[in-house]
Amino acid sequence: MENKRLVLSQTDKKLSGVCGGIAEYFNVDSTLVRLGWVLLTIASVGAGLIGYIIAAAIIPKY
Repeated sequence: MENKRLVLSQTDKKLSGVCGGIAEYFNVDSTLVRLGWVLLTIASVGAGLIGYIIAAAIIPKY
């Protein structure tokens, strides 16, 4: 069994690597994760942005 950890991506990042890290963890395309995050932010009137900032602060770098 593989020991996977959710970490900020060092290679696939635009801002802090949150979406890239989530994409690597779930083995999906990072563009889909970013698109989903944008849609969540729009649908929740900005709560996705707060969630991104919190995720960037609590997800370890490595």
